[in-house]
Amino acid sequence: MTSSYGTLGVAVIGTGRMGADHVRRINDVISGARVAAVVDIDAARVKHLADGIDGCTPYTDPAAAMDDPAVDAVLIASPGPAHEAALLDAFARDLPVLCEKPLTPDAASALRVLEAEQALGHRRVQVGFMRRYDKDYRSLKALLDRRAYGRPLMLHNKHRNADTPPGFTNAMMINDSVVHEIDVTRWLLEEEITAVRVLRPAPTGNAPEGLSDPQLVLFETAGGQVVDTEIFVNCGFGYQVSCEAVCESGTARIGDDHGVFSNTASRWGGGITPGFVERFEDAYDRQVQRWVDATRRGEVEGPSCWDGYAAAAVCEAGVLAQASGERVAVELIERPALYGQSHPVTA
Repeated sequence: MTSSYGTLGVAVIGTGRMGADHVRRINDVISGARVAAVVDIDAARVKHLADGIDGCTPYTDPAAAMDDPAVDAVLIASPGPAHEAALLDAFARDLPVLCEKPLTPDAASALRVLEAEQALGHRRVQVGFMRRYDKDYRSLKALLDRRAYGRPLMLHNKHRNADTPPGFTNAMMINDSVVHEIDVTRWLLEEEITAVRVLRPAPTGNAPEGLSDPQLVLFETAGGQVVDTEIFVNCGFGYQVSCEAVCESGTARIGDDHGVFSNTASRWGGGITPGFVERFEDAYDRQVQRWVDATRRGEVEGPSCWDGYAAAAVCEAGVLAQASGERVAVELIERPALYGQSHPVTA
């Protein structure tokens, strides 16, 4: 492990859209780290990337990259099905990891990862639920934590995308999109989600054949709160994410204001963010910087393997509820002692 005064050498595994953006982020935006290795099954892609970075070595095998003496930590941005093997390889070398969501694609594999980390006796993984690092979500979290308006009773979420890529499925609406609302619900309320129901209204004509869009996803929590999420992934006009907390003596909402609001020539309004990368760019920057800073101190903070496992379990219940139209209970193991303390994100 590099010292707290050294530069952290990071291996970025997976160099698609998100991985390439993290390479740029580490190179050009944050401090205290450098890209020591890039890994992808596309050898030409990683060679091209590595050629533009001083001291960076391309690999097609994640384990080989982790054995590079210049690598102190791992950022996993490969497709979800490849995460478990990469995480276990990192555990075998006791390397710290920032793993993009999902931790793994299903609860069973997430539980295997969680158990492997427990066997180490200490945390190694921060899961990439970047909304916890967004300034608006952090402000809402601080308000709820200090009970500014009393206890939170309900959350209302909206999650809209302009359109979907080819092959986008109903299950992906839960696993790839609503998973973010699953995590922020657990984080904001500090309660586990215990049951899920999904309502499917008449679909938009803009949805691809076979995709039921929009949907309304309902969560129940262990503390008795109810949470609804509108997921609309072919809204046609941009990317919108918002959250309103309804409390005992007031409400608080984030996500309505996206920059300059203008009045001109008989028109009024502002811009709508085109996509999630633009909307949460600062959150991604802050997330990676916080991971680097904590790693250099020899610490692990932020969303844990437990959070990744819990999200996977809720997603599985959500997909079952989506298909059946019934209320589906969430099945979770007892929370292990290693994850007994929360790791709040602060400014």
